[in-house]
Amino acid sequence: MEKTYQDFIAGKTQLGGNTGFDPPWIPNFLFDFQRTLTEWAIHRGRAAIFADCGLGKTPMQLVWAENVVRHTSKPVLISAPLAVAYQIVREAEKFSIEAVRVSDGKVPPGARIVVTNYERLHLFDSSKFSGMVCDESSILKNFDGVRKATITEFMRLLPYRLLCTATAAPNDYIELGTSSEALGNLGMMDMLSRFFRNQQQNANTRIAWRSQGGVERAKWRFKGHAHEPFWRWVCSWARAIRKPSDFGFEDDGFVLPPIEEREHIVKAKLLKDGWLFDTPAVGLHEEREESRRTIRERCEKVAELVKDSDRALIWCHLNDEGDLLEKIIPDAVQVSGSDSDDAKEERLLAFADGKVKYLVTKPKIGAWGLNLQGCAHVTFFPSHSYEQYYQGVRRCWRFGQKRQVRVDIVSTEGSIRAMESIHRKATQADKMFSSLVHYMTDELRIDKTDKLTNKEEVPAWLSRNR
Repeated sequence: MEKTYQDFIAGKTQLGGNTGFDPPWIPNFLFDFQRTLTEWAIHRGRAAIFADCGLGKTPMQLVWAENVVRHTSKPVLISAPLAVAYQIVREAEKFSIEAVRVSDGKVPPGARIVVTNYERLHLFDSSKFSGMVCDESSILKNFDGVRKATITEFMRLLPYRLLCTATAAPNDYIELGTSSEALGNLGMMDMLSRFFRNQQQNANTRIAWRSQGGVERAKWRFKGHAHEPFWRWVCSWARAIRKPSDFGFEDDGFVLPPIEEREHIVKAKLLKDGWLFDTPAVGLHEEREESRRTIRERCEKVAELVKDSDRALIWCHLNDEGDLLEKIIPDAVQVSGSDSDDAKEERLLAFADGKVKYLVTKPKIGAWGLNLQGCAHVTFFPSHSYEQYYQGVRRCWRFGQKRQVRVDIVSTEGSIRAMESIHRKATQADKMFSSLVHYMTDELRIDKTDKLTNKEEVPAWLSRNR
């Protein structure tokens, strides 16, 4: 059947209007700040919660989903990264909330909250649900990504939507645009055209120019007047919190333990052809070449650092790194991209439950959503991705962690720029989050109600009968 223009337009239409409602059920197990965030999200109907690791996004989204189920009498879908879905179901059992894990897309009769992995989302029919929660919603950051398109399309006509993540990527405003679009607010292109200016004067948001054989993203900056209006707009559909005091509550029980970050520089045994000593790598090509040339030295250093740890979370980026680490570290278990989803989940959960002593995996596999606070030792090979580093460390260094966390960063003399990039992006992330919290606090202070207590005064000449 040929698709008409009306069908095309209908396929792009978002459900509009304010869909929020008064929550019929707010349980006592929520902390005050969690209750405030959850009630706001329910009243909003379609919202985002940027809450730091360990602040209880799971109970908040479960309560949000249960309220939507009670209000609509239809189930809600929670989609999460691999292995996190199982942890959500366990949390639901702890709080006596009815949730069921489904992997094949077949919703059991009478199901209330259905939990699945993002990898299985294409098997579900969105018309069966009244709402959806995206756990670790930073997965939406890739504007060109197939998964982002799948999620946005799935939620397009759902009246109730909730995005939950620890923090948006530093200065990656495209992620905020894709989140807004998924919620049915401004689309990413509309956001950019309203608040930003393309520094390359190129209409393409992703490709600005080609240099050294690579494709680089267009550079955007705020329009002269747009900084404050932008953050106020974000605050209209999102709330950010790093600690309860951001909302005026006490931080009792939500204080992070000390963290010790130690950087270890190893020397390459095999130098570049014709070189007498290593120099900082220039460009991604040289950095990748050096990473492969120093695999043995870096992995041996990690093995030395973790040998006396009771447990350790060991992050790597290359398959050869993971294979060598698993080989030279006794009791190490690797989760690799070649494993089936079931095998990945089984091993990740085994480490979370303390059944595995050393876990070796890549950030893109296991760095999002998992609660691994039973481990207090992390090792990391640096890359330019601040988000991977932040999420990798925060699996262990989170609210609820009882011990000091040690992070060992193993790099080479030629990869200094990668750590400099991470430190720079950390500063940017803190600045962005501070802006969001600042304007959010201002929004909360504004009394939007008009009680109209003053009686109007009508001039005598206007009140005369004619």
